[in-house]
Amino acid sequence: MAEAILNRLGGDRFRALSAGSHPKLTVHPLTLRLLQEHRYDVTGFRSKSWDELAVPGAPPLDFVFTVCDSAAGETCPVWPGQPVTAHWGVEDPAAFKGPEDEQLAVFRRVYAQLDRRTHLLMALPLGSLERLSLQRELDTIGKGGR
Repeated sequence: MAEAILNRLGGDRFRALSAGSHPKLTVHPLTLRLLQEHRYDVTGFRSKSWDELAVPGAPPLDFVFTVCDSAAGETCPVWPGQPVTAHWGVEDPAAFKGPEDEQLAVFRRVYAQLDRRTHLLMALPLGSLERLSLQRELDTIGKGGR
């Protein structure tokens, strides 16, 4: 979801890539359903390992956001180029067990959190913030502030 949102809102300013430490074989069907409801083109979406983004020749990364609460305690790979990193923890909607309508409600709640945080990111004067100030702003957004 975060990849789709940032690619839409970021326009030409960002190219978002989503990856995880233990990718599934496919994107969760409710993620695809929700994104399609919001008129995203989900063609080509796939579950990726973060190892793909940390190898020589991978696209350079300016920012790395961890989003799943379970990811906060994991050891992340060493990211080439020393990108700015922030933890924007949200509930893992795929981990919720219950009827489909309740599952979809969790997916919608997580989508709304990521959408809000991404809008806040887009509102930052990225070109004029020095690295430490930018880090503080991203951490604040991740904690639900601003």
